[in-house]
Amino acid sequence: MLRKNFALLASMSLICTSGIVLGQNATTAPAPATTTQAASVKKDGEGEIDVKKLSEAFGHFIGRNLKTPSMQLDLESTIKGMREGAEGKPAPMSDQEYEMMMLKAQEKAFAKISEENLKAANEFLKQNAKTEGVISIEPDKLQYKILKEGNGAVVQEGSVPLIQYKGTYLDGTVFGNSEEVGGPIKIPLNQTIPGFSKGILGMKEGEKRRLYVHPDKGYGTTGHLPPNSMLIFDVEVIKADAKDQDTAANNDQDDDMIPIALGEDDEDLDSESDQNDSDIGMGKSLKKEEVAN
Repeated sequence: MLRKNFALLASMSLICTSGIVLGQNATTAPAPATTTQAASVKKDGEGEIDVKKLSEAFGHFIGRNLKTPSMQLDLESTIKGMREGAEGKPAPMSDQEYEMMMLKAQEKAFAKISEENLKAANEFLKQNAKTEGVISIEPDKLQYKILKEGNGAVVQEGSVPLIQYKGTYLDGTVFGNSEEVGGPIKIPLNQTIPGFSKGILGMKEGEKRRLYVHPDKGYGTTGHLPPNSMLIFDVEVIKADAKDQDTAANNDQDDDMIPIALGEDDEDLDSESDQNDSDIGMGKSLKKEEVAN
């Protein structure tokens, strides 16, 4: 959920708490570095590490992720806080106050993003319904457009079709792609979001279809994606029902790489997200690619 948008903040807190940034106890002011120390640190068997360059790169990583679409942080104040923290000066507030304020900021940002995304989804589907070739399965909730006709067996309820897919947001940002897990994947229709399972019913083998899924038929405000995200899927059916067919992609897949598959429940998803946030970081940069109608 929203925590993913603030994964960098959690990572920074973890780093600072562990004393990794300066290699010292967080409550101890750093000793002046010698010229040799500032230039490099020798690590047995691995050559030299340029501390200045590493520090600059770390700062750049933090800086380019400070301003997210969900919450704006003040750059100068952030730098001031980092400097004073490194120097062992008192924090502007207690850890408890910080956590409460950050939670409040996250909740406010979550509500704002949810509202904006829902409005964008409603407006898009209303206009998209007027586009030539677009068919509405559920008015203003679920639409599709056939990109390529098929001529094989048909996907039916209860099927486990073998598909290729790519999932994007309205701005063209790709959030999931079957190629990332090694090729076509099997998707049990009873384990997917409603808009996806209903949207591919009736597809023939060889058919390519673009699905337009309203958040009410997607993840809404739950799951790992931004709240109330409008989802667009390009889907190709390789086999209408592949229950007994084994695929390398499904054998090797990480469930988090298959965003159209549902977890056991939202609490499990959020718990898993907490564990992986520090590895995920801020995720991919936005790509303002146009999603063609």
